[in-house]
Amino acid sequence: MICQQGRTKDGSMGRLFGTDGVRGVANEGLTAELALGLSVAAAHVLGDAGAFDGHRPVAVVGRDPRASGEFLEAAVIAGLASAGVDVLRVGVLPTPAVAYLTGSLGADFGVMLSASHNAMPDNGIKFLARGGHKLDDAIEDAIEEHYHRYGVGTDEDWKRPTGAAVGRVRQYTEGFDRYVAHLVAVLPNRLDGVKVVIDGAHGAAARVAPEAFARAGAEVVYTLGAEPDGLNINDGVGSTHLDKLRTAMREHRADLGIALDGDADRCLAADADGNEVDGDQIIAILAVAMREAGTLRRNTAVATVMSNLGFKLAMEREGIDLVQTAVGDRYVLEEMKQHGFALGGEQSGHVILLDHATTGDGTLTGLMLGARLAATKQSLAELAEVMTRLPQVLINVKGVDRTRVASSLELAAAVSEAETELGATGRVLLRPSGTEPLVRVMVEAADEVQAKAVAERLAEAVRTHLG
Repeated sequence: MICQQGRTKDGSMGRLFGTDGVRGVANEGLTAELALGLSVAAAHVLGDAGAFDGHRPVAVVGRDPRASGEFLEAAVIAGLASAGVDVLRVGVLPTPAVAYLTGSLGADFGVMLSASHNAMPDNGIKFLARGGHKLDDAIEDAIEEHYHRYGVGTDEDWKRPTGAAVGRVRQYTEGFDRYVAHLVAVLPNRLDGVKVVIDGAHGAAARVAPEAFARAGAEVVYTLGAEPDGLNINDGVGSTHLDKLRTAMREHRADLGIALDGDADRCLAADADGNEVDGDQIIAILAVAMREAGTLRRNTAVATVMSNLGFKLAMEREGIDLVQTAVGDRYVLEEMKQHGFALGGEQSGHVILLDHATTGDGTLTGLMLGARLAATKQSLAELAEVMTRLPQVLINVKGVDRTRVASSLELAAAVSEAETELGATGRVLLRPSGTEPLVRVMVEAADEVQAKAVAERLAEAVRTHLG
């Protein structure tokens, strides 16, 4: 857990920024003082505060509905304005909406307060660069360095603007309509005739998603997770809790069910029978649709090494190239931007449509699925048949030396033996955790019994040779 001044609870200095911004328990690890100090640092790094040369930086600030977002938003806005940054306060909107508005309004940077799919006590701060893009590590390091040098409780101070030079704060009420209009405008066709159930996770898209689907022509027959009260975000609903969506789909016999997470940057789906359609299947469906439309640039989809082997086999069968990255949507996005690919994502439901969004956008993903249903007149179950998910077994082996995964000859021999046994229809992946003393053992096979047996054997090998 990160505490003030970037110290971990054992007193050592830890990196504030994780894989997706700065997160912690609100008012414990993630305090108002930390939020204020980070915002001042971000103003200096992203807005060139203190050397404006007549230019007044502008930042877009949004949040999800968590109760703690109210005081953290106030702290962020105070920090930005005190550093001479004008603030457009857009209120409760999804992360991809803040990213879109940052780009479309020509702001210097954006700030989103959310802990995504985490439980309510957590919150987070995510900074977005000009254009609405995620920050690279070097920029995050620069913000953190500035924070440690000038943050609350440090000895050094920075030149503070006064009078007319302080930042101004304006409520930007047009953000909701502007974002929804963008979502509808980029669709290849309308969704007339498609019946939809939407689970908004009591989160940032609880209002946005139903409105977007309705404007696109769909019939929203039922909503759940659509009454955020600041305390119930992700509580038994959303993309990490699909049971209620699956039940609702069976009851209402809708064509498409979508489940978003707290900040609505991911989307999972369910068909009319309540069967889950995961991120791999969604990407496969959209890849085929985009290839047919001529919008799948370089005929390539991007996914992570954790994607199901069935997805890889499906892309091969469809004649679509597949590039795989390390786990994390930021690595997918980096690969897409570097090589000009248009579609990528993760099994967890982060789907990036780079022609229309700078980050994963759950509402947009759901709309694109709906558009495919409307265009083909096929059911979601039929469209999902583009790939067959192979049984996948994941075992977390704790209390081992994760740093020796790549160097252990004994472990390499065990993996080689498993790969020979599985052949072309199976796969083995050993991945050390980036944050915990554990190794993740993932095995896929055409047969679930075989997958489990091989995974358990490899897990034991990890305990033996890395314990």
